[in-house]
Amino acid sequence: MPVQRGQIGRITFSWTSIPMLYAYVFYVVTSVLVVLVGYERFDILLNKSKKFDEYIYSIIFIIYLIPHFLIPFVGWGVAYEVCDYKNSWGTFQLHYYKITGKNLQFPLLSTLIIVISLGCLILAVVFLLTLSALLDGFTLYHTTAYLHIITMINMNCALWYINCRAIGNASTALAESFQNDIEHNCCAYIVAHYRVLWLSLSELLQKLGNAYARTYSTYSLFMMTNITVAVYGFTSEIVDHGIRFSFKEIGLLVDATYCLLLLFVFCDCSHQASLRISKKVRVSLMQVNLTTVDPATRKEIELFLTAIQMNPPKVSLKGYTVVNRELITAVQTTNSHTNI
Repeated sequence: MPVQRGQIGRITFSWTSIPMLYAYVFYVVTSVLVVLVGYERFDILLNKSKKFDEYIYSIIFIIYLIPHFLIPFVGWGVAYEVCDYKNSWGTFQLHYYKITGKNLQFPLLSTLIIVISLGCLILAVVFLLTLSALLDGFTLYHTTAYLHIITMINMNCALWYINCRAIGNASTALAESFQNDIEHNCCAYIVAHYRVLWLSLSELLQKLGNAYARTYSTYSLFMMTNITVAVYGFTSEIVDHGIRFSFKEIGLLVDATYCLLLLFVFCDCSHQASLRISKKVRVSLMQVNLTTVDPATRKEIELFLTAIQMNPPKVSLKGYTVVNRELITAVQTTNSHTNI
């Protein structure tokens, strides 16, 4: 994502910025490589693939090239919305400091980003070398066109994990601070301010889904398509030839497992972030002895619980789907029906 931090600390985006110019050059260079390899993959699919399994492999390799051509639409096209989401963090942190009197901490964030980034690159190299060794016709030359695509797919998953982790850390800090404050002085003023802060955090989670809706909608569809094709090819091999665990079968299994793991991380992070925002705060509110507080405080507690119930925190990709563990179940159900 070619965004940058401005002079006043805000995240900005411009179609003529230095990061964007670098993105243009990188995209053009990689596009030449992708087109050359894509032409060869289509030639293999249309003219050289004779067996069913060869068609499956050719289709999978072509599918993996598609995300490259979606970058301007699902990456650059949502940059302004992403900037708005990231700048909302600054507003939330300021409100958090005003209410709690403490800075919002994100432990080991820089180290985590470095480790995950290196891990994504290494994982992409290992994945491509594994497919090159297991599947016929996938040469080392072809892997050069896929490296940045697979790395981008991994980084998208990592980006989502880091965002959800940050929201989870913020929700834990908010809940702990709220618990400490109401233990010392449970009054309407404190409960009301924390209710506003909680609603801001819940809105931040919704902004995350809306900002990246285009990116992760296509990301999910890409994963589902890959899983479906790979599982279909794997089960077809078993039905036709029995369980032999040949290189072809293992290659398809590796592809399906790889995509399923990335999809699981994507869905589980969203599920955990949504759960952490509401659970601890609700527990703290439910533990308050209403007979020991004044009517105004009881009213604020009721309003807080109503806000949690009426506005449950969830990650929605602009209404197209809610990202949680149920999405994985839906994918598995679809695959089962397809294979049947």
